[in-house]
Amino acid sequence: MTNLLAKDKKELSNKINHLRQVMYYVGTQEGLNAAETIQVSQELDKLIVKYQILVMQGRE
Repeated sequence: MTNLLAKDKKELSNKINHLRQVMYYVGTQEGLNAAETIQVSQELDKLIVKYQILVMQGRE
């Protein structure tokens, strides 16, 4: 179970880092208030919450 949790955390971490790069690029190209920037930001928020939940599960 621990290995699966670590794998899930690593995959989420990779997705989060990728989306951060995407958001930075879109934000600099389209602007911070652009619909696409906001959409990526919201998706990033969801992944961060999932990651935090996994971290908390690992502490139980």
